Order: sequence, then C-alpha cells, then structure tokens
Amino acid sequence: ADLEPDWRALRSAATEAAASAYAPYSHFPVGAAGLTANGIVISGCNVENASFGLTLCAECGLASALRRAGETTLVAVSVTDPAGRLLTPCGRCRQVLLEHGGPDMLIDADPEPQRLGALLPGAFD
Repeated sequence: ADLEPDWRALRSAATEAAASAYAPYSHFPVGAAGLTANGIVISGCNVENASFGLTLCAECGLASALRRAGETTLVAVSVTDPAGRLLTPCGRCRQVLLEHGGPDMLIDADPEPQRLGALLPGAFD
C-alpha cells in the first residue's frame, strides 16, 4: 500500500489505547496503534496476567483487533506508553506483527520510522 502514515494520529491512538491497559503487575501500560492497508486505524493495549507468560502485549491486542475489524494487513504501527513516549516492540511482538504486515511494515521510531524487516532479521516465515 502507498499510504503515508499520519504518525501523530497513530501515536495519539496508541497513547489512548495505553490508558485502557491492564498492568497491575508491571505498572507499565502500553498501547499500540496500526494503520491498515485500507486506511483504517486499529489499536490494542497490554493485558497482564498473574502468570506472566500469559500476559498479552499491546501488539497482540492490535493483531486481534485487526482481524476482528475484518482487516488483514498493517502498513504502519506506533507503540507508546500513556505519556506518549515511543516504545519499540520486543522480539516476540515483532514476530507477531510480521504475520500481519510483513517485513516492509513501518514501525514508528525516533528519529524516523524503521522497516520491520530491519528490526527482525532472520524472522520465522
């Protein structure tokens, strides 16, 4: 898709999603927002669990919301904390995002967005 992401809007949507996070153990709420190939903004937040391995990252919530919205492809993703500070997806979440956007998907970063493939060399495909 040749969509130019509105990074300010994506960051805002991610920050808003972070406010809905359930993070009683880490006290680290996270929100993720993605732009679909159809120009729709989808978001998700982290949901922790006392059994830490069962915790769902914000990017997992984003992938679930993407499918629930009837969308299939992400072209850009922004991940933030509740103050709007940019966060980089962890390796696990990079792999989750790869399934829904591919290596050319843009990840919001400072000073400029990066391709997911550059952040996840040797990904499972």
